[in-house]
Order: sequence, then structure tokens, then C-alpha cells
Amino acid sequence: MRSSNPVFTRRGFSRDSGYAGFHAGPQVQTGTPYVGSPSNPYAQPGNPYAQPQVGPAGGFVPPAAPTRAGVMTIDSVVSRTALTLGAVIVAAAAAWIGDLPVGAGAAFGLVALVLGLWQSFRREASPALILSYAVFEGLFLGTISAAINEVAPGAAMQAVLGTMAVFAGVLFMYKQRIIRVTARFTRFVLAAALGFVLLSAVNLIVALIGDGNGLGLRDGGLGILFGIAGVVLGACFLALDFKMIEDGVAYGAPEKESWLAAFGLTLSLVWIYMEFLRLAAILQGE
Repeated sequence: MRSSNPVFTRRGFSRDSGYAGFHAGPQVQTGTPYVGSPSNPYAQPGNPYAQPQVGPAGGFVPPAAPTRAGVMTIDSVVSRTALTLGAVIVAAAAAWIGDLPVGAGAAFGLVALVLGLWQSFRREASPALILSYAVFEGLFLGTISAAINEVAPGAAMQAVLGTMAVFAGVLFMYKQRIIRVTARFTRFVLAAALGFVLLSAVNLIVALIGDGNGLGLRDGGLGILFGIAGVVLGACFLALDFKMIEDGVAYGAPEKESWLAAFGLTLSLVWIYMEFLRLAAILQGE
């Protein structure tokens, strides 16, 4: 089953091994579940970082995280994520201080959407494209946040704190294996994401042709419930991101995949921030 996060659909999450792993082509017989596995493109016989190891009882164990240069590591993921999120934050601060009009923010958001989709459907990561997306996304977030903060003072800071809390909470629960990214979990997230996006699209269409309130998903009690559902869905995206990173490090993914990991984490965090921002605005307007 592939990930609901568009960044990882080509690396995907498959259920071949009973859990969410990387998707690859036909299996190559090697005698172990780790080399030539159809669930991981880095666990191939020709990959020097994915050779099996013999355990104490003579059985095979998964390969340890690679230490050679040129492969994905936690440090490389952290550094790329810091660059990407840093670009978002700096651009957002510039837009906030510059007091840009909402129309300009909408234009920045459209450009960020195009760049994000472009990267999502590329076969390889493009650092320039990812950083460009981060800049335009930051300009959009800064403009929208400033506008909302005018009518709901403190909403932006509340959204930042909420996003940080969700990230820390999901990371803790993932590390403690309280959250387990299985094939069933991935199918649930995919279905929930599809339903959420479709319902949002219907709400937008009704709002455009109706009285502007749509189905009532952007305000009131229903809006609060919808916002909470969006935050929970974003937390699930983070769990999928953590699984992708864990597998990439364990199986010696190319170092360039660190940019994709950073891109995926940025998408998930932006999603969560926007849902918290909307929730804060709704709650202050009640």
C-alpha cells in the first residue's frame, strides 16, 4: 500500500512484508527477506549496504544503519530539514514584517502548490526546487498568518506551539512504538486523506456558488471538529514520514533521499500548522 504523502508515492509504502516498507520491483531470490525484498528498493543484491548479517543462532538479521559516505543518515535528514524549514520561517517572517496583501499571499500559495506538485511527481529530489517551494510556502504562510492574527490576536503563536507539540508527541510515540506504521495503518491514512480532501473540495465549491459558508466546515462547531480531524490526519502523515526515514537509513538509501525526507516533513508540518491556525481563529471567533 502506497503512502498517502505524495512525496513518497514512488518510494511508496507496500504491505509485502506485513508492514509499511519501500516499494520496489519483482523479488529476486536470495534466501533472506532483506536482500531482493519487493518491499524495499535499497535491499537489492547489488546494494553493498543491504547485505544480510548472520545472527547468534545462525539466522539472518536486518542490516545495520550504514555508516559509509553517500548514504542517507539521520544527520543528513536533520540538516536538510533544518535548511528547508529555515527557508520557510525566514520567508514567513519577511512576509509578516512586510505586511504583504492577502492577494499576494494567495499568489505565493499557488506558486508553492505548483512547485510542491512538481517535486512530488519527480523521480529524484531537486534541492533547488524544494528550497524554492519552501520560500514561496513561507511567504504564503507569513501573509495568511498576519491577516488572521489581525482578527484573532495570538492565533499564529498558538498554531506554532500546537504544531511543535504534535511533532514532539508523534515522534515520542513513534520511537516508543506506541504508533506502529503497518499496512492497515497506511490504508486508513490514505482513505482518510482522500475523504478529507474531497470533502474540502466540495465545501469550497459550495462556498463559491452559494452564500460563502459552504457546508459549514470552516466555522462553528462543525469547523472545530473538521479542524481537529485535520490535525490528527497531519499527525498520521508525520508517522508515515518517520517510517520512511527509518527505512531509508536502515537500508542505505542514497543521500539525496534526505531532501525528500525533509520535503515530506515540511509538507506535514505545514498541513498541521494551517489546521491549528484555522482552529485558533474559529475558537477566538466563538
